[in-house]
Amino acid sequence: MIEGILIGLQTALSLQNLLMVIGGCLIGTFIGMLPGLGPMSIIAIMIPVAISIGDPAAALILLAGVYYGAIFGGSTSSILLNAPGVAGTVATSFDGYPMAREGKAGKALTIAAIASFCGGTIGAILLMIFAPMLSSVALLFHSAEYFALMVVGLSAIAAFAGTGQVAKAIIMTLLGLIMATVGEGALFNMPRFTMGLMDLQSGFGFVTLAMAMFALPEAIFLVLNPGRSAQGDGGAIKDMRITRSEAKSIAPVIGRQSLQGFFIGVLPGAGATIASFLGYAVERNIAPKAEQEQFGKGSIKGLAAPETANNAACTGSFVPLLTLGIPGSGTTAILLGALIALNVTPGPRLMLDDPQIFWAVIISMYIGNLVLLILNLPLIPYIAKILSVPRNFLIPFILFFTLMGAYIGQNNATELLLLVGFGVCATVLRFADYPLAPLLIGFILGGMLENNFSRSMQLYDGVSFVWERPMTLGLLVIAAFLVILPSYRARRARARAAGIADGD
Repeated sequence: MIEGILIGLQTALSLQNLLMVIGGCLIGTFIGMLPGLGPMSIIAIMIPVAISIGDPAAALILLAGVYYGAIFGGSTSSILLNAPGVAGTVATSFDGYPMAREGKAGKALTIAAIASFCGGTIGAILLMIFAPMLSSVALLFHSAEYFALMVVGLSAIAAFAGTGQVAKAIIMTLLGLIMATVGEGALFNMPRFTMGLMDLQSGFGFVTLAMAMFALPEAIFLVLNPGRSAQGDGGAIKDMRITRSEAKSIAPVIGRQSLQGFFIGVLPGAGATIASFLGYAVERNIAPKAEQEQFGKGSIKGLAAPETANNAACTGSFVPLLTLGIPGSGTTAILLGALIALNVTPGPRLMLDDPQIFWAVIISMYIGNLVLLILNLPLIPYIAKILSVPRNFLIPFILFFTLMGAYIGQNNATELLLLVGFGVCATVLRFADYPLAPLLIGFILGGMLENNFSRSMQLYDGVSFVWERPMTLGLLVIAAFLVILPSYRARRARARAAGIADGD
C-alpha cells in the first residue's frame, strides 16, 4: 500500500493533475450551486473534454473533482434559497435554510464547508486503507440486501416527523412511493399510470419534484405572507465564525457521519442521498430531547450530519467503481462509461495493472477537498450576500431558478406544468402541517426499492428471501426499530407528562 501511495502522490502532484483537481473543483462547485444542473449533467458534458486530455489518470481526476465539487457546492442553494438541485443535499436544507432565515447564513455555509471537508477527507483516508477489503464486503450484498437497505433508508421518515406526526410522515412517504411508480416498471418495459402522456413515460423528474416541494412553496409563502417576506435579520451577514462550544458539539457528529457515510457509499446503489438522510435521522434519534426539538429549526448538528455523510459517501462510492467495476449511482455509471472510453477497465485488477490511476484518484480526493475548503471559505461572505437582496427581488430570482432547473432537468415544457401543479399541492400540504421531506425520500428511494424487490422475488420465487438471507432480515429489523422508536419515545413522554399531571 505504501508503494501505491507513493505512486499516487507522484502522479497526483504533477502540475497537469493539480490543475485538473483545481479546475474540476471550481467547475463542480459553481455547477452544484445552480439548481437543476447536478453532477450527472456536468460530468456527461465534461466527458469529451476528459477524453481529449489523453491521460486516463488526469481525465479521471478532473471528473472526480467535478463530482465531489458539485456535491460540495450543492449545499449553497439548499441553504440560501431552499432549492436543492442535487438529491444528496436535500437534507441539508432542513436546518441550513432555517439558519439562513435567522441571519446565520454565513455560519451555516461555514459549517457546511467544514463538515464537507472533514467528511471528504476522512472518506479519502478510509478509501486508501480499506478499498481492497471493502470490495469483498460489497460483493456480499445482493438484490435482497439492497431492498432491505432501501427500507432502512425509508425508515428515516420518523426523523422528519414532528411530535405526534409519524402518521402524517408515513402517509407522505407512501405518496412518494406511489409517485415513483409512474413511468416504465421494473418487471415489464411498459408505461404505467401515465394517462397516455408520452412525457410521463420516464416518470416524474427528481429536480422538478424537489423544486416543487421546497423552492416553489417558499416563493408562494413569501408572496402570500408579506410579514414573512420582511427581511428582518435574515439579510444581515454576521456571526460567520463557529464558537468553540459549537465546534465541540459538531465534532462527534462529523466523526460518526464520516464513518457511516463512507460505509454506506461503499454499497453499490446506496450513495450520497441515502447517506445524508440516514445521517440526519441517526443524529436526530440519538440527540438529547432538548436538542431533538431544534432539528428542522436551525440545528447545527442537523446541518453538519448530512453534509458530512454525503461527502464521505461520494468518496466511498469510488470503492465499487474502481475495485469491482460496479457503478453505485447514476453519476458513477457515467464515470464508468468515461473509464471505458479511456480504455481503462475498472475491477479487481485495476490496482495491479494501473496503480498510478487507482492511487492518483484517491490522493487527488484529499487534495481536492483541501482545494474546495480554501476556495469556499473566503467566498462565504460574498455568497451569503444573496440574502441581503430585498425579498421583492429575491422572489423572482427563486422562481427563475426553479423554472429553469425543472426545464433543464428534462428539457421538456411539460415539467413546468408539473412543477406548478406539484408546487401548489405542496403549499396546501405545508399549510396543513404535513412534512414534505418524507414524500421526496419515498420518491427517490421508490424506484430502487421496486427494482431490487422485483429481482429478489424472481430469484427466490416469492418473499422467502426475507428469512433465507440473515443480512436482509437483520436490516429489516433495524428498519422496524427505527420506525417504532420515535413512537415509543413519544408515548413514554405522554405517559410521563400524564403522571406528573396526576401527581400535581
